[in-house]
Amino acid sequence: MTQQTTPVAGVPEAPGPRVAVETNGINVIDESERKGTPRQLFWPWFGANVSVLGLAYGSFLLGFGISFWQAVVAGVVGIVVSFLLCGLVAIAGKRGSAPTLVLSRAAFGVDGNKVPSILSWVLTVGWETVLVSLATLATSTVFTQLGWSGGTATQVVALLVVAALVVAGGVLGFDLIMRMQTVITVVTGVLTVVYIALVAKEIDWSAVTSAPSGSTAVFIGALVFVMTGYGFGWVNAAADYSRYLPRRASTRGVVAWTTFGGALAPVVLLLVGLLLAGSDPELSAAIGADPIGALGTILPTWFLVPFVLVVVLGLIGGALLDIYSSGLSLLAAGVRVPRPVAALIDGVLMVLGTVFVVFVADEFFFQFQGFLITLGVPIAAWCGIVLADLALRRRDYAEPELYDPRGRYGSVQPVPLALLLLGTVVGWGLVTNTYAGWLDWQGYLLGAVGLGGREGDWAYANLGVLAAFLIGLLGTLALRRNAVRAQEMIAG
Repeated sequence: MTQQTTPVAGVPEAPGPRVAVETNGINVIDESERKGTPRQLFWPWFGANVSVLGLAYGSFLLGFGISFWQAVVAGVVGIVVSFLLCGLVAIAGKRGSAPTLVLSRAAFGVDGNKVPSILSWVLTVGWETVLVSLATLATSTVFTQLGWSGGTATQVVALLVVAALVVAGGVLGFDLIMRMQTVITVVTGVLTVVYIALVAKEIDWSAVTSAPSGSTAVFIGALVFVMTGYGFGWVNAAADYSRYLPRRASTRGVVAWTTFGGALAPVVLLLVGLLLAGSDPELSAAIGADPIGALGTILPTWFLVPFVLVVVLGLIGGALLDIYSSGLSLLAAGVRVPRPVAALIDGVLMVLGTVFVVFVADEFFFQFQGFLITLGVPIAAWCGIVLADLALRRRDYAEPELYDPRGRYGSVQPVPLALLLLGTVVGWGLVTNTYAGWLDWQGYLLGAVGLGGREGDWAYANLGVLAAFLIGLLGTLALRRNAVRAQEMIAG
C-alpha cells in the first residue's frame, strides 16, 4: 500500500493533492514515506488534549477531599507521568513503523495479540463516542445560555457537523488529521488563554488555600484518577503517530515531544480549574454536575460563542485521534477491510452511540465512566507488558514476522496473556466503582489484603490500576527476558 499524501504536518515536497485518502493500514510504513521530525508530534497530542473540560478536573480532584496543594501535586504528577508512558510507547512506532497494536504482537504473539486489540478498539470507540456526545450537548447548552434554541434541532445539527468532521478525519487519515490538529491547536490555544484571562477575577486565593489536607489514600486515589483520565487513556494509540518518523529520528525527541504535547494543556487547565473550584464551592459542585454549563456561567455573554467553539474543537481534537486509532485496532484484531472502511465502521458506531447518549440515555455518562475505568485496568496491564517488552529488546522488530504467526513472535505467547489476565483480575479486585451499579462486584480483594474492604479508607484509591500496570511491567521483566533474547537470535 502507498500513501498519497505527506505523512506529517507541513508543506508537501512536490506538487499534488493537499489531501487524499490514506491507504496505509496496519502495514509497515515504507522507508520512502518516513518523514518529519519528533517536534511535529506536538501538534496531534496538544490538539487532542486542549479542552476547556480540562478545567473540570480541578473540581473532580478537590472532590476527593484533598487540599489545593495536594491536588496540584496529584494532578501535575499524574498528567506528566501518564503522558511520559505514552512517550515511551511511542518509541516502538519509530523503531517498527507500524501501529501500536501491531507492534505489541512481538509480546503477545500474532494471534494472541487479538485480545488487547479488541480491548483497545472498544476503549477508543467508547472515547470517541463520549467526546462527540459532549460536543453535541455543549453546543446545546451554550445556545440555551445565549437565549437561542438549544433543543433537538440544534443537537441534531451539532451532531451532524461534529460527526462529519471526525469521520472525515478518520477516513482520509493521517495527513488530514495532522493538518486539522495544527489548526485546532492554534485556535483552541488562543481562545483558551482568553478564557483564562476572563475568569481570573473569580479566583479567591484565601478560599483556595483554606481547604484541609486529605489522607494518603484519597491523595493516591486522585493521582490514579488523573492518570486514568489522561495518559492511560492514550497509551494504546501512542505509536500510531510516531510510526511515520524516520528510524534516525531522535528517540529522546519522540518521548519528549509526545509527553510535552500531551501534558502541557492539561497541566495549565488543571491549575486554573483548581483555582476556580477552590474559590467557590457552589461553582465546584456545578462543574461536577455540568462542566460546560457551569464554566459558561462565569463568562461575559459576548464570549459564549468563542467558548463553544473552543469546547467543540477541543473535543473534536480528541475524537480525531480516537477514530484513527480505533480503526487501526479493528484491523489489528483481524478484521480484513481497508483502513478507511474500518474508520467508517467506527464512525457509524460512534454516531449511533452518540444518538443513544444524547436522545435516549438517562445519566449515561455515570455508567460510561464506570465502563472506562473498568477497561482502564487491563489497558494498564497491557501498557506495563509492552513497555517491559520494548525495554528488553536490543534490536529493531523483524517487521514481516509481525504478520506471520509461524514467525519468531509465534501465534500465541502464553506468559504475556497470563500476566494480562492476572493484572486484570487483581486490578478489578482493588478498585471500586460507584458510577454504575452493575460494577458493584469490583473491589473483592480490598478486604482480603487488609485495605478495609469496599467501605474502607482505601476503597476509592483505585490501586487496581497501578497494580495491573506493575504486574504487567515487573512480570514481563522477570519472566520474558530469555524469550525475547531467543527471538532476537533468530536469523532474519
